[in-house]
Amino acid sequence: MVSNNIMGYKEQIDLSRLPEHVAIIMDGNGRWAKGKGKLRIFGHHNGVLSVRDVVEGAGELGVKYLTLYTFSAENWNRPSIEVTAIMELLVSTINKEIKKLMQNNVRLNAIGDLNMLPGKCHRELLGAIEKTSGNTGLVLTLALSYSSRRELAQAAKNIALKVQQGELNPEDVTEEVFAQNLYTHNLPDPELLIRTSGEFRISNYLLWQIAYAELYFTHKLWPDFRREDLYEAILDYQKRERRFGMTSEQVN
Repeated sequence: MVSNNIMGYKEQIDLSRLPEHVAIIMDGNGRWAKGKGKLRIFGHHNGVLSVRDVVEGAGELGVKYLTLYTFSAENWNRPSIEVTAIMELLVSTINKEIKKLMQNNVRLNAIGDLNMLPGKCHRELLGAIEKTSGNTGLVLTLALSYSSRRELAQAAKNIALKVQQGELNPEDVTEEVFAQNLYTHNLPDPELLIRTSGEFRISNYLLWQIAYAELYFTHKLWPDFRREDLYEAILDYQKRERRFGMTSEQVN
């Protein structure tokens, strides 16, 4: 049973000041499983329960965009048995959750080098994105085979090609133009970034996009993270003063 103190987090949130976009680094599945004497994939399976609860909680609260660091480009270097298990879990999860996504009016999205995904996984993902494309509620973005450095390098290549072909003048390359060449060109920048498991680093995640995001770190491992923890993070966010380079007097 959730305590009244925890339940109070949602009640204290100012719904008129919600972060429009919340990004999460879901860390700690392996350590959670190891602590229970289980294989790492056991942690990934239980992490799916956290995803489901947090997605529902964010949608109920009114958050418009939720982006989850699901599988990094560097994760391909993990033992092949774990990578294969994660990909199979991704496929089964998409198939199981599509009905719930439709019921909750959630639109699925994905960013990253999706062509690196196994064929079946890629097809199931694109199919789910298509099925939910008409939904108008929370936009749930999965960062898959994602590397922010690669994203930035690819954006630079795209812009350089446009300049080379005479489609763009060098002096017209602005921050806005650069942002339009990122995977996230159709998403607002995150205002809140949450990382679980007690690690204090960004791990090559949305480096451009989180320039002014508020960072929130929790020692909870991802399989233990639930919507009440999301509410607590949002409440913490609302207590901060966001100045964007200005003084407190200017903001107020």
